Amino acid sequence: MNFASIDSLQSALRERNYIAERGLSTSLYLTLKLNRPLFLEGEAGVGKTEVAKVLASLLDTDLIRLQCYEGLDVHHAVYEWNYTRQMMHIRLAEAGGEKADEAELFGPEFLLRRPLLQAIEQSREKPPVLLIDELDRSDEEFEAFLLEVLSDFQITIPEIGTITTPNPPVVVITSNRTREVHDALKRRCLYYWIDYPSFEKELEIVHARLPHAPEKLARQVTGFIQRLREMDLYKLPGVAETLDWTTALVALDQTALDPIIVDETLGAVLKYQDDVEKIKGEQTRLILERVKADMG
Repeated sequence: MNFASIDSLQSALRERNYIAERGLSTSLYLTLKLNRPLFLEGEAGVGKTEVAKVLASLLDTDLIRLQCYEGLDVHHAVYEWNYTRQMMHIRLAEAGGEKADEAELFGPEFLLRRPLLQAIEQSREKPPVLLIDELDRSDEEFEAFLLEVLSDFQITIPEIGTITTPNPPVVVITSNRTREVHDALKRRCLYYWIDYPSFEKELEIVHARLPHAPEKLARQVTGFIQRLREMDLYKLPGVAETLDWTTALVALDQTALDPIIVDETLGAVLKYQDDVEKIKGEQTRLILERVKADMG
């Protein structure tokens, strides 16, 4: 799908229930026009990963996800050989009185393709969306390797040769900023910071994703979450928690918040016991009073 303008892309995102501000829509538009990776930073739960999912849906293409973690290496990110299948092939050959051909053992049928290789191979036909999720969790050594891949979009496998594509995948990289990603990689990308949304935008997101949620409940939940983000908590709730909490309350047939139901369902919002203890009880009542006062 080609987008004639930023506005058309923003509208298409909205049709898929992703409410994107103009700045993010502009970055996405340029990513598609310039074939540049998009580097998204922001707190956990603000919708960074969802950008790649919605983009794949818009482009009617595959989403290939590489989840980063400490210790991630080439074997898990790019490729490795299927040693079990190779050994079975060798034993079958020996059982038949033959010797397995080494060149055959390292052929494409014995290759386990991991996300980066999958993305490059699939791009030959139809570029997928490659999501490199939470890059900040990986080691600097992998980050340096990734920089090389993003420069040329080619991968060399010694036993096979160099695999490349004339049409690079659409790349979205996310980071929760648990550590700083090197400037050299950022320079190859378009950059956008996704912040916590305003009350109006977050309420619009709730309406888009959960259209059957009662209006009063949606407004109170959004207001309560906004108030929580002003507090000194270990982990502030993101939009994901707003949606989870609203979903849980709807499942409990709630149409509005009260102190008891808030305390009973705080586990859908806060994920650390110290935060729960800090909020429940008297603090819950005070926040709820402020929320109701804000709503008039």
